[in-house]
Amino acid sequence: MPQMTFVEQDGTELTVDAPLGLSVLEIAHKHGIDLEGACEGSLACATCHVIVDPSWAPKLNEPTDDEEDMLDLAFGLEKTSRLGCQIVMTDDLDGLVVRLPRTA
Repeated sequence: MPQMTFVEQDGTELTVDAPLGLSVLEIAHKHGIDLEGACEGSLACATCHVIVDPSWAPKLNEPTDDEEDMLDLAFGLEKTSRLGCQIVMTDDLDGLVVRLPRTA
């Protein structure tokens, strides 16, 4: 099974099983990682904002215009910011690393 690593705000790294077909948001919830997802993955908020490790960013599909619009609402936006609900685990993403942004 693929795995991915979440880097929490304090720098703690948590490597977890990442089932194929689940979004980063769903994987976070499955493992009790504090990633809100207020709209439950319906692309109507930015509370599942994550920062993709720069080495992984080119391996992801480009964000849609809708995702870009929601990201504009995110606090602490960075060049590799994405919404966790829009990143779906595939074999090619085995080892993915994302960082949780600092909160306001």
